[in-house]
Amino acid sequence: MVPLSILDLVRVTEDTDARGALDNARDLAAHAEIWGYRRFWVAEHHNMPGIASAATSIAIAHIAAGSKSIRVGAGGIMLPNHAPLIIAEQFGTLARLFPGRIDLGVGRAPGTDQLTVQALRRQPTAADTFPRDVLELQAYFEPAAPHQRVQAVPAAGTKVPIWILGSSTYGAHLAAELGLPYAFASHFAPDQLLAALDVYRSRFKSSEQLATPHAMVGVNIIAAETDGEARRLATTQQMSFANIFRGARGLSQPPIDDIEAYWTPREKTQVLQMLQRSIVGSPETVRTGINALIDETAADEIMIVSDVYDHNARLRSFELIAAVHETSGKERMSTETCP
Repeated sequence: MVPLSILDLVRVTEDTDARGALDNARDLAAHAEIWGYRRFWVAEHHNMPGIASAATSIAIAHIAAGSKSIRVGAGGIMLPNHAPLIIAEQFGTLARLFPGRIDLGVGRAPGTDQLTVQALRRQPTAADTFPRDVLELQAYFEPAAPHQRVQAVPAAGTKVPIWILGSSTYGAHLAAELGLPYAFASHFAPDQLLAALDVYRSRFKSSEQLATPHAMVGVNIIAAETDGEARRLATTQQMSFANIFRGARGLSQPPIDDIEAYWTPREKTQVLQMLQRSIVGSPETVRTGINALIDETAADEIMIVSDVYDHNARLRSFELIAAVHETSGKERMSTETCP
């Protein structure tokens, strides 16, 4: 059965503060491992009042401490924002605190707007060295060589698994060349999904970390008892995306009954383009959507964003998703083993 994982946005809502958002993420991870999810990732975003995971490694530590077995990691760290040594030190420390549970997904985008890029002291050409930075980062996680003058303490020897994240074929080429697992961000940039997966699989070179390709597909899934209720819950995410186009990065807003009254026709077109692969509906609708996505992409893993405003409703969404996927997986296995 194709494993399910979670990408959590650590949303600060109109009814919570940053601490509440971090505690809700921790609580979701604890539930997720019971429901059978494989990973729980958070992402580096800066200057966004509605997202509380800017200090990503610290957020990961908080979440991992509240769970026992689920893998916790970054989806991802925007590597050109940092010296590889610093990220190795942070994630090596996490690996020592939570052995065998830490993942490190890396991307090359800034994760913010251009004004904040300047505040981060990121150089305009920082993304150009991304491949070299990934190799440097990998080296820090290897056992220290004799007389090695610069070590990432306590990262040496932890072999933290690195993932390449992407929303275009660039990341697919790099992940294939380095023999690393690849995660495609089709939850907000779906256009090049199939092309990127084809590049990754056709050009993949085996490595010490990974013998065969492993492709993860990101997707928005919101589940509720009925299609109508799920569509209503989904208006929170739709408003968030519309607000991005307006240049208004505020707190997460509660769902509304009439999304058409909120956005303009142009905003609607832009948002629906970004969210075109979303699966929103009742358990049966979600089941059909997940199966179709797996059949179309041959994904090795699905990473789910369920951007629901109310924490209990979000928990229920992930619980329903896990339940229908488990049932569907058992049915698939039964069908495959029938003579």
